[in-house]
Amino acid sequence: MDAIGTPEDFRANGYAQQPAERRNALQTTLKDEISCTGRGLHSGAKVGLALLPADAGTGIVFRRTDLAGQGAEIAARWDNVVDTRMSTTIGNAEGVVVGTIEHLVATLAGLQVDNVIVEVNGPEVPVMDGSSEPFAFLIECAGIRELDAPRRVVEILKPVSVGNGEKSAVLMPGAGSTYSFEIEFASGAIGRQVRTFDLSNGAFRRELASARTFGFREEIEAMHASGLARGGSLANAVVVDGSRILNPEGLRFRDEFVRHKLLDSLGDMRLAGHPLLGHFHGYRSGHALNIELLRRLFADASAWRLVETAGQIAAGGSAEARMRAARAIA
Repeated sequence: MDAIGTPEDFRANGYAQQPAERRNALQTTLKDEISCTGRGLHSGAKVGLALLPADAGTGIVFRRTDLAGQGAEIAARWDNVVDTRMSTTIGNAEGVVVGTIEHLVATLAGLQVDNVIVEVNGPEVPVMDGSSEPFAFLIECAGIRELDAPRRVVEILKPVSVGNGEKSAVLMPGAGSTYSFEIEFASGAIGRQVRTFDLSNGAFRRELASARTFGFREEIEAMHASGLARGGSLANAVVVDGSRILNPEGLRFRDEFVRHKLLDSLGDMRLAGHPLLGHFHGYRSGHALNIELLRRLFADASAWRLVETAGQIAAGGSAEARMRAARAIA
């Protein structure tokens, strides 16, 4: 689905919520264990990563193998997020942290893997090529199998929003799991981009998985000078300098920037602890605002419910129409 355009392109679409498609569905995990190595984006250190099958009800759990004891485990949930300044970082009461989790978690959400143990031997997930594609390849190599337990989803019952006028993020009811995002940058290489996304029929692998993280040359140089982003390079990020893309190979999509923001949002929203049934819309949102949105959602018991019999997440209605409705809420 090519939904690139401006918000004006979507104003003609009415908002008509379709009944959510529901049928019995089972939780999933991996068929086999699989591992890889890569570099940490911020530390630059070599990091080992392993994905392990897990029992029903486990969810996504990170385990620091360089540390000992039960305290080395952290559930990938909104209430365990401890830092959102440069990526999404989770931590626990023992002070154990794992950073840069959003691309891997987005992959698990996009491929609908409900339960997995993520072992990592350092404080951050390897950045790989800056996208989710290497993680998607690993998961597809490991395989996905069903478990004898019904899938649970968090169903959005009423609109919830956060923002400050310049940025906003909204969750609202809707059939299936749909996302929309708008970005605006002064850089001529990016400008204004809008895109919608339906989490159904393999769309994640086709539309979002290979979209890379991005940054601006002056910001990256400043971070390097401060000893940050030591593992960042043209091999794992799109670097923008004014109206130029510095990567020799160019972009993977003409709207790679907004696609990656959708990917980040999918990863952050999966920190609800279960897949979401509803629509997310972000306007210039980032990790901090996304997590604030989840905090606002779960602070209101009337805004959500846990549904055990939701089926394979399926499209229903128009994601563009939901984006229009979400923009009105924001």
